Amino acid sequence: MKKTLISIAVLGALSNAAFAQSNVTIYGIVDAGLVSERGGKAGNVTKVSSGVGSASRIGFRGTEDLGGGLSAVFVLESGFAADTGVGDAAGLFQRQSYVGLVSKDAGSLTLGRQYTPIYLALSQVADPFQAGLAGSAKNLFGASGTNVRASNAVNYKTPTYSGFNAEVQYGVGEQAKADAGRQLGVSFAYSNGPLNARLAYNNRNRDIATGLAPVVENEYAHNTLFAANYDFQVVKAYFAYSSDKGPTSSPIPNPTAFTTTAVAGSTDSDTILLGATAPVGPAGTVIASYIRKDDNNVANRDAAQWALGYSYALSKRTSAYVAYAKINNKRGASYTVGNNSDAGTGDKAFNVGMKHTF
Repeated sequence: MKKTLISIAVLGALSNAAFAQSNVTIYGIVDAGLVSERGGKAGNVTKVSSGVGSASRIGFRGTEDLGGGLSAVFVLESGFAADTGVGDAAGLFQRQSYVGLVSKDAGSLTLGRQYTPIYLALSQVADPFQAGLAGSAKNLFGASGTNVRASNAVNYKTPTYSGFNAEVQYGVGEQAKADAGRQLGVSFAYSNGPLNARLAYNNRNRDIATGLAPVVENEYAHNTLFAANYDFQVVKAYFAYSSDKGPTSSPIPNPTAFTTTAVAGSTDSDTILLGATAPVGPAGTVIASYIRKDDNNVANRDAAQWALGYSYALSKRTSAYVAYAKINNKRGASYTVGNNSDAGTGDKAFNVGMKHTF
């Protein structure tokens, strides 16, 4: 009995020592809401959806102190549907999966599947809805697919000097042609007191090289985004401008929402956002934004979205939300009111739900 107790004590001590050296955190978000959509060819759609405000997920985040201000880090993050309990069909850790090193003096270097600099600029700086709820900027900005995350990516981020930092990401295409499928992302950020600003650029080589046939040459996709917000205390103001050029630079999230045949996304567009958040009482926040997409193609399929939302913090980790957004499509444009996880089925949508983080 004494030997057993001693063994348990030794194992406990070793376990504590191991966790002290390599700190692993389990984290996540459970988000579910009632969504009502109108205006699409599917008619009135009412559903319980997962990830309305923020995508539901579970992840593992680890750090190990290597000494001298250097740490090893990793992140493994998986998505799931809170309304059904089903895991993401795209893969086990399809949201994020990377490992790397972080230095207090030299910055961070990570390898794997990671968010692109341009998507971080959109969700963290540009959008008062933080890419979620019915007012999500993803409804009109070119933010889907490889514009959101890049696989096989090498990412370097500098330390912050006097409020400035930069980030560079290179996604290896891993095709027979050296540069086919490769992706380059860059951002420059400034943060000082109430002001946050970020300039980001994304470039994707759309060539296809399977090794079994000649290389299929495709036009590059270019995305440039400037985003800024300023906190006036009584209100926080947001501004963003995006220039998107090339095929798939600004795809339509649901191209058959209003027609039987898919509507092609713009290959040359400019998108502008004006938004604001304002505290209401000790725990409430009003959120509003207006987004206009100007299509420079011959079809001239412009669109504009206005959105209004409200979030109430029930605690530090739990919040309730409500939001409404409407898109005005012109000349056959097919943009839909979605949210963080769904593309949406119509040009109007109402959300009400709650989110818990852990």
